[in-house]
Amino acid sequence: MYSEQYNTEGYQVEPEVEPETRPSFLTRILHLVRETLETIVPAILIALLINLFMAQATRVYGQSMEPNLHTDQRLIVEKLSYNRFFRQYFNTDGPQRGHVVVIRVDEQNDELLIKRVVGLPGDVVEIHDGQVFVNNQPLNEPYLSSITSGFYGPVTIPPLHIFVLGDNRSFSNDSRNFGTIPLKNVVGRAWFSYWPPEQIGFIN
Repeated sequence: MYSEQYNTEGYQVEPEVEPETRPSFLTRILHLVRETLETIVPAILIALLINLFMAQATRVYGQSMEPNLHTDQRLIVEKLSYNRFFRQYFNTDGPQRGHVVVIRVDEQNDELLIKRVVGLPGDVVEIHDGQVFVNNQPLNEPYLSSITSGFYGPVTIPPLHIFVLGDNRSFSNDSRNFGTIPLKNVVGRAWFSYWPPEQIGFIN
C-alpha cells in the first residue's frame, strides 16, 4: 500500500517502482548446490543405513552352491533379522539350519562366501556313508543333487558359531576346510534372486 503523490501542478503521478534485481550467477549456483545437497545427502544416508543394517546386494561366484545358485547370479541379502540388537529387542531367531547365508571368512581376507547352514551351536556334525549327520541323525537335504562323499568329524559346534556347507559338496570351500563360523561373521541371509530374469525368486 502506498500514498498518492502529486506534482507541483496538482496532477497525480505514479510512484516510482524500483527495478527488480536479479540474483547474481554465483547466488543462483549456490542455491542450486544447496537444493541438490538437500535432496542427495538424505538419499545417500538412507541408502547407507539400508546397506548397513537392512539389506545389500551380492553376487554368486563359483559353483559351490549349484544346482540351486549359479555363478554371476545376483542376490539380495537380508540382514535385519540376523542383527544382534534386532534379535534382542524383537525376539527373532538368528541363522537356522537350512538357511542360505552370506558369511565373512577371517582366514581368507574377509572374503564373502555363500553357504548353507548345517549345524547350530551345540550340534554334533559328522559326515559318512554319503550324507551329513547332525546329533547322530541323518540330515534331510532335499536341495542336494548328489550325495555328500567323504568322511568328516564328529565335531561339536561351539557357542555362537555355525557350521556351513556348500550345496555342491564336491566343489565347495566350507566349514570342512575353514572350521565353524562365528555368528558375528554372518552378514545376512540370502533372501531373493533378482538377476538373471529366469532365476528371479525367493531362495530356499
